[in-house]
Amino acid sequence: MDTARDLVIEERKDSISTKGKHKKQLKCDTDSVAGCVSQRACVYCGARVVLNPITDAIHLVHGPIGCASYTWDIRGSLSSGSDLYRNSFSTDLKEEDVIFGGEKKLAKAIDELVANYPSKLVFVYSTCIVGVIGDDLEAVCKAASQRHNIEVIPVQSSGFIGNKSAGYRAACDALLRLIEPQEQKIKKTNSINYLGDFNLAAEAWIIQNYLKEMGIDINVTFTGDSSYDALKKAPGASLNIIQCAGSMTYLAGKMKEIYNIPYLNISFLGIEDTSESLRKVAAFFNNKEMMARTEALIERQTQKVLPVIEAYREKFAGKKAAVYVGGGFKAISLIKQFREIGIEVVMIGTQTGQKDEYETIHELVDEGTVVLDDANPAELEKFMVEKGAHLLVGGVKERPLAYKLGVAFIDHNHDRKHPLGGYVGAVNFAKEVYSTLCSPVWKYVDSMGGV
Repeated sequence: MDTARDLVIEERKDSISTKGKHKKQLKCDTDSVAGCVSQRACVYCGARVVLNPITDAIHLVHGPIGCASYTWDIRGSLSSGSDLYRNSFSTDLKEEDVIFGGEKKLAKAIDELVANYPSKLVFVYSTCIVGVIGDDLEAVCKAASQRHNIEVIPVQSSGFIGNKSAGYRAACDALLRLIEPQEQKIKKTNSINYLGDFNLAAEAWIIQNYLKEMGIDINVTFTGDSSYDALKKAPGASLNIIQCAGSMTYLAGKMKEIYNIPYLNISFLGIEDTSESLRKVAAFFNNKEMMARTEALIERQTQKVLPVIEAYREKFAGKKAAVYVGGGFKAISLIKQFREIGIEVVMIGTQTGQKDEYETIHELVDEGTVVLDDANPAELEKFMVEKGAHLLVGGVKERPLAYKLGVAFIDHNHDRKHPLGGYVGAVNFAKEVYSTLCSPVWKYVDSMGGV
């Protein structure tokens, strides 16, 4: 070892595994680390990701102004109604507030926002500095709720107290407080709650149309295109389905415990997973007519997209992909999606994947594939070069690395503008892979060496 990069990788061997060699359990779900050692996002980030798509809520960040930059346009969830959620509000804590406390400033901010933006719901997010100075969010929010006769819910998301997964849990705890019925009696329906879809590029609407054709109504989506009134109806569903297991399994477990609503893990990414997930949902209701409609839907959609996918497969012969995404469910689906279009995955990693998800990943990947947890740029670079990857799938932070190495890049994160869910998403995925991987620009680039 003669470089700092090699030293970092050596120290993090518990986060790296290669299929076919001595199998080891990756160390998952570790806390965020300051500096370049971790790519993992903070607790506040995780909470904001889950709650921000609630369209008619006031989202107030209690902290320095910089934290408020993480707002609607970071995720880009779409709405069919209110667009209040597209605003980001902050108490803009300064040095004086840190010394003397920010509770009075927070109370005043809530009063001003409620006066200017009528809403039934306010979320107040704590940030790192609030965790340090000890402002009592619970007390301030309770008093504001009584003053205005609306729900003002504190989100305990101080950035340094864990990792992005802890932020998911903080958001789910806030949602549990929101959906708690005012009356003990809950009216049940044959509808389902769709958990873990944030309606990026209208993906929730695409899946909603599939389910409607099958004869299933969506009660509420957590949290894409959701609203205060819609979320209040959540306990009345017969089933919860979970798209993003990392962000919503905790909530689904609590809803099963409290409201006796069973849940299924599904994925609407890729042809294989979409078809299998639709069958799982139909099988739950055990209705022959519904299952027949489901099979007809799958057959029609598959026949429509398969010729397109097959045409792209021929162009991808011999290509290799590296994957680094947020959750394990997405990584698993991407392995299958790349297999559908004839591309081998030679490196795969996640930020918040769980141990059971990594077990599934190990089963799906080919011999010699490198598997990473919470990777840093040095590790991504090392194994992309070592494995000869032609393409990297990641988020906004990974894009510069791909282009510096002279390889193609696909954004599979939350700021994209095109749907990747469902059958239409499978075609979009293949098109995007083709447009970047087969671009003429690579004729002028020294692969793995830049322009």
